[in-house]
Amino acid sequence: MFVPCDRGGSSASSDFKGFTLLMPAVSVGNVGQLAIDLVISTLDMTKVGYFYTDCLVPMVGNNPYATAEENSVELSINAEVYSLPSKKLVVLQIRSPFIKNKYRPFCQTLLSWVKSSKCARVVLLSSSHAYQRDDEQLLGTPLRYLLTPDLEKAVGGLMQELNWKEMEKVAAYPGINDTEKVLHIPGGGITKRLFTESCSKGIQMAVLLKFCSEGDNIPDAFTLVNYLNEWLQLIKSESNNSTDTSSQWKIPSSWRLLFGNGLPPALF
Repeated sequence: MFVPCDRGGSSASSDFKGFTLLMPAVSVGNVGQLAIDLVISTLDMTKVGYFYTDCLVPMVGNNPYATAEENSVELSINAEVYSLPSKKLVVLQIRSPFIKNKYRPFCQTLLSWVKSSKCARVVLLSSSHAYQRDDEQLLGTPLRYLLTPDLEKAVGGLMQELNWKEMEKVAAYPGINDTEKVLHIPGGGITKRLFTESCSKGIQMAVLLKFCSEGDNIPDAFTLVNYLNEWLQLIKSESNNSTDTSSQWKIPSSWRLLFGNGLPPALF
């Protein structure tokens, strides 16, 4: 459940009526989480609360978006909520993996909060194993999207204008029965469950994902957040004839530690 922050004796608002909820799936390469980091850091979003749940591995750390020594000692936990009222945007950042068999209760709690907070729609940033693509998915862009029926009515036409590719369904039984197609997102974590439950509950949800492999996934995060920006226009491109905004995203200070310390010179 959502727990608002105490700021100067008053609690942050928990009413996000008409807001877009942006969140990551804990998926291959942590691409969605890295992309969310770029959004929070670039837009200088304010932390308004926490998402209390027993479905995630507990963790605590320093402020990942520290800009000075004064705010570097602020603590962060496994699921935090940030807001930017000027853009009607609320972000849920997830920083730890799910506990086994906790996908379903997490999805139920999250969607219950979405309804009670009156969010207009949910955008889930995710990823999927590149090596498990079928022949059709190997063609063209590695980026895909999914829309629930309720959101399809509202923005389906815009996706066509952007020339985006919808996530293909694959054969349920390859080589045996190729006519029965199912949604398959290997390495996508909660993506499929959250999407299908949103469909059944009438919640407007979009999934934006990238096919990738584990490794240095910073370039994948930039690609995914630029894909998101094509639609939501969170930041404007400095060039009038370009949609590439990679140089305008602000890398958070915590990324300096993504791969630990460098090799000690004494080795050489």
